[in-house]
Amino acid sequence: MNGEMNLGCYAEGKWVRASDAGVLLRSAVNGEPIAAASSAGIDFGGMVEYARRVGGPKLRAMTFHERAAMLKALAEYLNERKQDFYSLSTQTGATKKDSWIDIDGGISTLFVYSSKGRRELPDDHVLVDGPPEAISRGGTFTGQHVYLPLRGVAVHINAFNFPCWGMLEKIAPTLLAGVPAIVKPATSTAYLAELVFRRMIDSGLLPEGAMQLICGGIGDLFDHLDCQAVIAFTGSKSTADSLRQHRNLVARSVRFSAETDSLNCSILGPDAAPGSPEFDLYCTEIVNEMTSKAGQKCTAIRRIIAPAKWSGALTAELAKRLGAIRIGHPAREDVDMGALVSLDQREEVQGRVRELERESRVVYGRPEDFEVTGADARQGAFFAPVLLHCANPMKARAPHIVEAFGPVATVLPYDLLEDAAALARMGEGSLTASIFTHDDKVARTLVLECGPFHGRIVLINRDCAKESTGHGSPLPHLVHGGPGRAGGGEELGGIRAVKHYMQRTALQGSPETLTAATRRWIRGAKQLDPGAHPFRKTFGELRIGDTIKTGERVVTLEDIGKFADLTGDRFYAHTDPDAAARNPFFKGQVAHGYFIVAAAAGLFVDAPFGPVLANYGLDELRFAKPVNPGDRLRVRLTCKQKTLRAGTGYGEVRWDTEVTNQNGETIAAYDVLTMVATRELLNEIVGVY
Repeated sequence: MNGEMNLGCYAEGKWVRASDAGVLLRSAVNGEPIAAASSAGIDFGGMVEYARRVGGPKLRAMTFHERAAMLKALAEYLNERKQDFYSLSTQTGATKKDSWIDIDGGISTLFVYSSKGRRELPDDHVLVDGPPEAISRGGTFTGQHVYLPLRGVAVHINAFNFPCWGMLEKIAPTLLAGVPAIVKPATSTAYLAELVFRRMIDSGLLPEGAMQLICGGIGDLFDHLDCQAVIAFTGSKSTADSLRQHRNLVARSVRFSAETDSLNCSILGPDAAPGSPEFDLYCTEIVNEMTSKAGQKCTAIRRIIAPAKWSGALTAELAKRLGAIRIGHPAREDVDMGALVSLDQREEVQGRVRELERESRVVYGRPEDFEVTGADARQGAFFAPVLLHCANPMKARAPHIVEAFGPVATVLPYDLLEDAAALARMGEGSLTASIFTHDDKVARTLVLECGPFHGRIVLINRDCAKESTGHGSPLPHLVHGGPGRAGGGEELGGIRAVKHYMQRTALQGSPETLTAATRRWIRGAKQLDPGAHPFRKTFGELRIGDTIKTGERVVTLEDIGKFADLTGDRFYAHTDPDAAARNPFFKGQVAHGYFIVAAAAGLFVDAPFGPVLANYGLDELRFAKPVNPGDRLRVRLTCKQKTLRAGTGYGEVRWDTEVTNQNGETIAAYDVLTMVATRELLNEIVGVY
């Protein structure tokens, strides 16, 4: 084997060629050699140490916002070069549509995590988790949960079906968390993953040591991991179960997250008769899920749970639609479905179909049922869609435990809705399920009965179908994972996925110390004299803890009446003294809650033009006590947290706001959210500020 064809491993900051010929990787389309993969001679312990010593510190030195900006730049860089990826993706058997899911979907995930990182995380190194916990009567000793990046390495073991997306959807939350990664793509399609990875390294956007790559086996990698490491695995359940039991992973409590086999189901509601929009949508979705990526999707529909009274019409319609699917060279525009990833995978799927046939009969799909367009069926890993029907699914075993990872699905008829739910649960844990019904009672029943067994449930009907992302589309915003057979882990899930690579720690101490540790002011900490009204201070001049305490405002009946006239809010508690007196919460007329908020703003706002550009909302608003006519209000306003929006000239400032009455009792408490300009921006606007 020509050594030049060997895929590279990227270890300890350089590309390394293996010391042997490696495993030959062939095109799924024509069987021609593409490359060879091997990790022979790689120092896996050195890779782990390099990630800890070099990559981790460099990533942790960056704030969440800096890491988010890095992800955005990386996504833009890859986006400009994606046509190279598309060309190579064809060799995996993927059509242009399949490649779009893999390549554009993966790049899009980087964009999403960049956006969420800038919007939902602070421009800091510590992520505060929830409000402080009051644990002492005097308030001098309090608690606060925080998240901090792990000090080890994330090991990503990816599946063959999505070599681009599968890699990027793990990389995005890992790097955003501040943890370096060692990526191990599935060998059969490692040539595409290596090309995408190579471009990321070429970009120069990643800190040294942030990512390393293994093309081939992992050798003794697991022996070098410790409690600060995370393994994120995607693949078969049998492999995941074997890896989990590695002696060092058990001994050192290494975190292990798995996304594995999943006999996902789709349920047709009893109301969705043939001819209904839901029946048509159901058929369309099943055919799409069976043929997209040639059925090689962890979320693909494997079990078709449908009313027995409609199963005949359903199987006939599905067979008709599957018969129209054009199979062939994935680069052709007139082809709907390409090849399986390899000849070995084709043999694997054929074997699983034979297992399923023991309890089900094939109603569509035999080797003689299809032709291959533009390619040689003998050289390529082409496989026709197979639709089976199980007459007695409640007693059958194979449809609920055997996954043919290809264009294969089984119709499972049911009589009662509770039987449909029971069939769904017999999969013993799935990544996703979908429900097609226009009866919301049916939808609720199935959600309650099936929810604990699925990581995601998609509810589709005529009202949402047009904008629905469909049954099998994991989204970076939502959890991708599932219980039981699906592995018990979670990939993606927005900021939840970022936290997977971090340690949640409970801090206990004085409010002042915790404020210093988190850079987020906690009630009970020092209130600093700002020297001037804080609305006169630019973003850089503001200090956490800067506080003003306002004068008083007396609330009158006239105020309450004018507010009611102005807003149209004439709720009886504000306008009818007799009715208000009968309310157990009040003693006569009370001020509107939003009047209190508005009046508080009138007390603390500094009116002239200055650094405060906008108020964009309130968080955590609570009204603690009613305000009666004659009560006197005052406000304490404290700079709680600052988050700079890099490159914009302004930042977010969160103000802890407390409204009290003449007795010092808290009337309302909330956070005011403002955008505050930097001095540089103000100088651009007004000259010299």
